[in-house]
Amino acid sequence: MRWILILEIFYSFIIILTCLRIIYDTRSTIKTLAYLMLTVFLPVIGVVIYFSIGTNYRKRKLYSKKITKDERIQRMIGQRLYLESKKVWDTVPHEMARFQKLARLLLKDGLSLLSGHNKVEVLLNGEQKFPAVLQAMKDAKHHIHIEYYIFEDDDIGNAIKEVLIEKAKAGIQVRFIYDDFGSRSIRKKLVPELRAAGVEAYPFYNILFIALANRLNYRNHRKIIIIDGCIAFTGGINVSDRYQNLAQSSNDLYWRDTHVKITGPGTYYLQYLFICDWNFCAEQELIPQEEFFCDWETKYGEAIVQIAASGPDSDNPTILYSQIQAIGMAEQEILITTPYFIPGESLLDALIVASLSGVKVRILVPGKSDSIVVAAAARSYYGELLEAGVEIYQYRKGFIHAKTMVIDEQLSVIGTANMDNRSYELNFEVNAVIYDQQTARQMTTVFERDLEDAERIKASDWKKRPLYKQLPEKLCRLFSPLL
Repeated sequence: MRWILILEIFYSFIIILTCLRIIYDTRSTIKTLAYLMLTVFLPVIGVVIYFSIGTNYRKRKLYSKKITKDERIQRMIGQRLYLESKKVWDTVPHEMARFQKLARLLLKDGLSLLSGHNKVEVLLNGEQKFPAVLQAMKDAKHHIHIEYYIFEDDDIGNAIKEVLIEKAKAGIQVRFIYDDFGSRSIRKKLVPELRAAGVEAYPFYNILFIALANRLNYRNHRKIIIIDGCIAFTGGINVSDRYQNLAQSSNDLYWRDTHVKITGPGTYYLQYLFICDWNFCAEQELIPQEEFFCDWETKYGEAIVQIAASGPDSDNPTILYSQIQAIGMAEQEILITTPYFIPGESLLDALIVASLSGVKVRILVPGKSDSIVVAAAARSYYGELLEAGVEIYQYRKGFIHAKTMVIDEQLSVIGTANMDNRSYELNFEVNAVIYDQQTARQMTTVFERDLEDAERIKASDWKKRPLYKQLPEKLCRLFSPLL
């Protein structure tokens, strides 16, 4: 009995300390209440969940996102980026001038260079992405930098592997970062083959059993390829056969996704991110070389490109802030495609305000999700949006995995970030922000085409749903900050 009493006192002490840490450490009131409820009402399990996914790593940065440890050089880089970005902005078309606040936000918050003279190509599904990637890799002359959340040991994964091995043997610098959880299938065979051929390959935030619970929740969700400093790929498509929609594939689920190829100085910040991530996971100091960056003055195209990136290494949830800013600047139309939609109060309010202000807001989400809990939490937000006039469509052809936004046929966002707390707070993510009418109009056409395979939710029907369907959604919403 005495030992039981001692254990009870010890556990109560742990609970009190955990609650105090939650109150001190968590910025959001909603999250604070959710974590407190978990800790108090789920003995032991609640404490484990909080320390697994609730710790504010924005205060305790996993690593410092700096290309150099020299503060003086870092300040000089920041000043140069500001001056070069200002030169670009002084030449933007008149219709793009109203997005200056968004550009300033990304520059100030993340030192994200505003770059002009880019060529942008939208790539739909693996059918368009993978041939373009393989060809660009085969044409590499100096280096290939590749960073992926999911890289699988399947047909397309091995096709890329063979090209990487071939280029490494030819003397090309090849560096490969893979997420240790998302790409776990390549650890035993594919990665050793790459290393044996001269490819430098490292896992991002290596999963050790003792730290498993914590590290599973801070994943590198980025998909980045940079070739010779002038060509870059990013977007929602991982390296996996499922994205190719091959007729002979055993997976009969149709995957709809979007990627982007950037040629020009828009690759600069993606290269910056890669070098920072590389120096962290490889424990090296990769010094930037002139060959890592393309000629600033060469005109590759007409598009202006900026990169939004955030994660536990950034001071603020930059991607969330950039989306809220873009939504607030819309005057006519907002088109959003996302596979996971748990917007949180700030983003939800921004969408409602936009719709009530006369902006046409249309959101495309999956008809079927791969997570019952996440899908239920997402549906709990639909009622408020529908009541405000937002149009919501459910994709029926297969699973829509694209993460895109289009504003007024002028601004496009294509990237890796979902509209949920995990992408805004827990994962390392990256979005390409494209100030270009031609790209935006193309993305609008793609969105309209996707709607042909979707079903619109009618506000009147949604309101009439029985309570037994609404209750689980309301309950899941309580835990939405944790999803």
